[in-house]
Amino acid sequence: MADVEKLSLKEAVIVEGKYDKIQLQNVISSPIITLNGFRVFKDKEAQHLIRSVAEVRGILVMTDVDSAGFVLRNFLNGIVDKSRIKHCYIPTIMGKEKRKDSPSKEGKLGVEGIDRQTLVNAILKSGATIVGQDSKVTSREITKLDFFELGLCGRDNSAVRRQQVLTHLGLP
Repeated sequence: MADVEKLSLKEAVIVEGKYDKIQLQNVISSPIITLNGFRVFKDKEAQHLIRSVAEVRGILVMTDVDSAGFVLRNFLNGIVDKSRIKHCYIPTIMGKEKRKDSPSKEGKLGVEGIDRQTLVNAILKSGATIVGQDSKVTSREITKLDFFELGLCGRDNSAVRRQQVLTHLGLP
């Protein structure tokens, strides 16, 4: 099997647990830090590590699309300077992880259950900084004119179109 090219990010990626980290190691070649779930609330050493890494290279938070994931995301927003944190949202996909006997309480796939290409797409949409000479990702500032031309503001049914975009991107 041929090696699949991995994304190299400037930011370190923060995930909930070890299975998320294992899945992401197939996608990126950047540092990945696990929160070990809610243990991070009491783990001052882990909090210090996250703050230190955020100051040096920034962090990209990638948690599951469930209530626990949002609680962890909000916790990180409170301990890290907001200018040093980016958020990567995976799409809401109903299902069950392969290693589990039954779906999660909310029935949604977490980071560990999402396929490689969907993870890559989510990372690219997050605004993470891709590094390396082979990077083909370019970006530019999005303007109000872009939103108008796409029918996302100032037009009939703009609110409906914005909601369709959020749903398509798997964003809350």
